[in-house]
Amino acid sequence: MTTLLHIDSSVFRGETSSSRSVTAAFRRIWEEQHPGGTVIYRDLAAGPVPHITADAWSAGYAAPSERTREQSAAFAARVKLIEELERADTVLIGAPMYNFSIPSTLKAWLDSVLLLGRTAGEAPSAQGTPVVVVASRGGSYAPGAPRAGFEFVQNYLEAVLEHTLGLDLDFIVPELTMAPRNPAMAELVPLYEASRERAFEEATAKAKELAERLAA
Repeated sequence: MTTLLHIDSSVFRGETSSSRSVTAAFRRIWEEQHPGGTVIYRDLAAGPVPHITADAWSAGYAAPSERTREQSAAFAARVKLIEELERADTVLIGAPMYNFSIPSTLKAWLDSVLLLGRTAGEAPSAQGTPVVVVASRGGSYAPGAPRAGFEFVQNYLEAVLEHTLGLDLDFIVPELTMAPRNPAMAELVPLYEASRERAFEEATAKAKELAERLAA
């Protein structure tokens, strides 16, 4: 039985969120391809995980017999998140850009699941697991764009997800999502619409591709 770990972090709900719309499209195709599969869903806006604490951090480097009660409780919460990642055959993450970076709720999740000697290090426990990140943004930060140097979402997630956790990373990037709501961006609406359509096409194609890979 295949397992999808689906994480959303947008503060906006439903179709008002570009990242949620695209992750939902990916998930629909994935579920069609895996009718008997399992979906682990975490909505980090509705149910944020705790930000990392000294107890949760230090417990990862202490022997179980040496942990305080507070450390044990905090570490148990981290282990639950880590085990969800390790169980997954595919990981799907909605990561909108807020103030040039990822939502703090997503950063909190990453801080919990990144554990040296288990999920990170010489042999990461989820190494090779496909992860698809829908990195939506209100403007454009593509190479050559005026604000290309302000792109701290893909660079950061590549460092953490691919180079640290060892996941097999792909990005889907719906951009210019503020164009329909910002009169100053009105001339960019056709580019936004094209980007949105492309994102849905990529989500559909990637979900099918991963289904075929898992079935092989």
